[in-house]
Amino acid sequence: MHVLRQVGGGGNMRRVASALTALAVVAALGACTPETAPKPGTTSAARKTVAGQAEYLVFYADGHHGDALRAVEQAGGAPAGEDARLGYLMARAGASFVDRLNPGQAIVGVSQDRAIGYAPPTPAAPPANRSAGGATSVSRGTAAFPDAQSFTKGSGEPLAGRQWDMRMIGADRAHAKAPGSRQVLVGVIDTGVDGKHPDIAPNFNRELSRNFVTDEPKDALGEELDGPCEAAGCKDPVDEDDDGHGTHVASTIASPINGIGVAGVAPGVQIVNIRAGQDSGFFFLKPSLDALTYAADIGIDVVNMSYYIDPWLFNCAANKADSKKEQLEQRAIITGMQRALDYARQRHVTLITALGNGSTDLGRPEVDKQSPDFPQGSERERAVDNTCLNVPAESRGVISVSAVGPSGRKAIYSDYGLEQTDVAAPGGDALDGDGSKATRSVLAAAPEKMLRATGRIDARGNPKGPDVVKDCTRGTCSYYQYLDGTSMAAPHATGVAAILISRFGKPGKGGLDLAPATVEDLLYQTATRKGCPSPRQYEYHVAGGNAVHDCEGEPSRNGFYGHGIVDAWKAATFEP
Repeated sequence: MHVLRQVGGGGNMRRVASALTALAVVAALGACTPETAPKPGTTSAARKTVAGQAEYLVFYADGHHGDALRAVEQAGGAPAGEDARLGYLMARAGASFVDRLNPGQAIVGVSQDRAIGYAPPTPAAPPANRSAGGATSVSRGTAAFPDAQSFTKGSGEPLAGRQWDMRMIGADRAHAKAPGSRQVLVGVIDTGVDGKHPDIAPNFNRELSRNFVTDEPKDALGEELDGPCEAAGCKDPVDEDDDGHGTHVASTIASPINGIGVAGVAPGVQIVNIRAGQDSGFFFLKPSLDALTYAADIGIDVVNMSYYIDPWLFNCAANKADSKKEQLEQRAIITGMQRALDYARQRHVTLITALGNGSTDLGRPEVDKQSPDFPQGSERERAVDNTCLNVPAESRGVISVSAVGPSGRKAIYSDYGLEQTDVAAPGGDALDGDGSKATRSVLAAAPEKMLRATGRIDARGNPKGPDVVKDCTRGTCSYYQYLDGTSMAAPHATGVAAILISRFGKPGKGGLDLAPATVEDLLYQTATRKGCPSPRQYEYHVAGGNAVHDCEGEPSRNGFYGHGIVDAWKAATFEP
């Protein structure tokens, strides 16, 4: 499992595994309630940062809590809290803290907690021209696109005719037989969810939703990061998504059947926004830890993670090209996320993530040109190998999803790998055919506010290009956007998992309960097997040159499609 390889794009086109640039041809990447969300397990009473100091997550080895605490104090750090569930201390210290620290055998990783925002005295207006945080549209044409009503309507929702992705996996047929149970809770760990969107609101659980990030207008170098704050304390409400990425994901999973727009894979389940991503598309370590432990503690059944943990695309435990501080940070990401994933999985949370959009064989990575990606502009080229991990995609216990286009071929941008790919799903591929067409991408809900801020609709609310669709079928207009990426593929798998949990789960915490190992087995059994192309060295013809991806393995498991393309109809009708 991976989330973003060469995840770049737009001002923040780098970390969310969503619509990505297919070899520099199409630029479009990709990967609550209380408003001041608590940080479960952290005993820190205050989160204020003293001038010249920062807070660090210090992960200690089993049985070495006391030794780690002494090492922190000897390095000049002041204890600021801890989370015994995941085995880390919070320490407040100056910039030289990590250099002075003697890890010994007690400390296995150290990462600065970067999720520290600043609230200006007066909330500012939203920026007029901002990139859509990592999940930018696949096509940015200027021709006006007709409203949905002018298209011939088939059965189902008004825009069902545009959902080639749902037809590919049989979700359109599965809706009537197994739409998913209201007792199934799906956590969207992402940039947020527009819970007021007409095609999400009926299935949005605001009471359980949480926001674990604080917007940061500018980074440490004074460059724009999340943009001006729009809420008190720079803490967005749980039903907002200024980026659009998380809303698209949530819509693909569970947009309801309500006569509006589209329907998701599992239109009967509930969506819980568990936000861990900044408006800018960055996903730092601590919010992700908080999101996973929260999901586990409240009884979430399955989570979708279409991103990787910043600032490292590949986390190497002992890369000689990295400094001591950088090595400890990468070890902290590997260790901390694995502990959080284990914590969630042990409490029966099925974990699904996007594979990544770097057109890379993840079993043979050679170069990482994107890390560290924060502060912005810090990137450098470094050699990597298969011991380096993309997190959470290559963490243990996660189901990793590659992307296919409308023809069923592996999408040109999608990462792949025999050991890394578990299943495939529709993620869209604007280049899957002659030329580039937005309609080959995946259509799902988009926040109107985000589309206005990024200039995708005009002052009258009309789309400016074929990547945005407007539906006013029932009077109130709602918006949808075509996006490409493994970020779009993963939620299809998450929706199918939600169907399986709805059918085979037993009463448990939060509603229904089904062990992740069982969900995984059922997901693989119901997937449609798809073998490697012939020849295995598949050649993509793109502007500026061709690209060749080598598919290894058999129809039962291979590097392009894993165990096969997920199938909602089979999940709805399967009898073990």
